[in-house]
Amino acid sequence: MYIPGTDGLKMSKSRDNVINIFLPEKALRKQIMGIVTDCLALEEVKDPGTCNAYALYALLANEEGKKKMRENYLAGGYGYGHAKQAIFELVMERFAHERSEFDRWCADTRSLDEVLLKGAEKARKVARGVLDRTRVKLGF
Repeated sequence: MYIPGTDGLKMSKSRDNVINIFLPEKALRKQIMGIVTDCLALEEVKDPGTCNAYALYALLANEEGKKKMRENYLAGGYGYGHAKQAIFELVMERFAHERSEFDRWCADTRSLDEVLLKGAEKARKVARGVLDRTRVKLGF
């Protein structure tokens, strides 16, 4: 699946064209508002099939939302600012729980460290078994 980045190219962290859903709200909005679009005027009809903002919205929206935005594009009088605001609102709604959990864990680093240590211990036990089996098979 091809996922467009904020610059219209394939989304990639190395290109820095991703939407970081864990940014603070103001920074996230700025990132989304920076999505590259063409320069059609507000009143002009827009082609959802070639629009980067629509493609990103369509990845997250339900069928009804996609249909509504498509209709808005084809009717004219709907600007890219409107579309980007809709993307921002959808991201905020869709990832509200994940953003809340991220903020909670970032605020409570002691608990996070405890959970990570428990996970490391579990991983160490599994890895030890794999290494032991590998050593036996290799004759060490």
